[in-house]
Amino acid sequence: MKAAVLEAFNEPLVVKQVADPTLAPDGVILKLEATGICRSDLHGWHGGLGAIKTFPHILGHEMSGIVQEVGKDIRNFKKGDRVIVPFNQGDGVCPHCQSGHHNLCDNLKMVGFHFDGGFAEYIHIPNADLNLLHLPDGVDFLTASAMGCRFMTAFHGVVAQGKVRPGEWVAVYGSGGVGLSAIQIATAAGANVIAVDIADDKLDFAKQMGAVATVNSKQVNAPQAIMELTKGGANLSIDALGIQDTFVNAVMSLTKRGRHLQLGVSNNPQGGMTPVPVNLLLLKELTLVGSAGMPVPEYREMLQMVESGKLAPGKLVTKQIALDDINSAFQEMNNYAGVGVTVITKY
Repeated sequence: MKAAVLEAFNEPLVVKQVADPTLAPDGVILKLEATGICRSDLHGWHGGLGAIKTFPHILGHEMSGIVQEVGKDIRNFKKGDRVIVPFNQGDGVCPHCQSGHHNLCDNLKMVGFHFDGGFAEYIHIPNADLNLLHLPDGVDFLTASAMGCRFMTAFHGVVAQGKVRPGEWVAVYGSGGVGLSAIQIATAAGANVIAVDIADDKLDFAKQMGAVATVNSKQVNAPQAIMELTKGGANLSIDALGIQDTFVNAVMSLTKRGRHLQLGVSNNPQGGMTPVPVNLLLLKELTLVGSAGMPVPEYREMLQMVESGKLAPGKLVTKQIALDDINSAFQEMNNYAGVGVTVITKY
């Protein structure tokens, strides 16, 4: 099969023919129809997240496709089924999986990190009866892959962890894929969203996703601007980038008893070690909450909202490319260029 192969960190991916995946008894082989390119892939390309130990390796974790082969132990899928792949893969038996938090599995595997991913024509998904989901008839493959990581990460973060409520002010720092997803989801929940970024084109796109106001943090003091817009501060702040400045500014944007949601992964050393304004945390009784991926049970609610039109992740897609063009997409992302989400639709 054709694949874009990582042969060394920070080196261009090599697009070439590689061996087809091997089917395990509990696995499913998919023919991929669409694969998103995500900032988490860029973290992996840089050697971040610590999951990639050997080369060659295939990245890619936002994917949808058609079942080609099923292992002898598979009960829930058959050849020809349309499916979406959750990128957090649980074992189904640890205490966290048993309580519905597959994204925090003690033996967590991430597609494209712990095993070969979706920058290829085909992929093998292990333990597929647990870690694969049927795609509703009303959801196309492009939309499904736009949900693959960024949108579902934002959905779990905004809804389950951030507990957004109608009428609240939400400040979203970063108008990349996960930030734009958070803007759309919080808006659908009835919140008033302020988008913060340093690029006017990204802020214009954020308005299309539902932001009621935008702040260019390169031109003004963002926390101060948000305090003025909200007459006291945001109820929920979201750092969708993981940069030290965006984290601190997001926390500084909160009203009393506000909540900060961390969605962006930090590149800081020692696991993202970042200063925290402790006195502000104390005096305002602020809450800091993390969010990692999304557990499998929450997918059904999200997919229903997408099929009914209440959410539209497909609107985030601004570019469709061929697998051969993946390195240019990586460079664009590495330079924080481009707007919206890029999806591979030609293999």
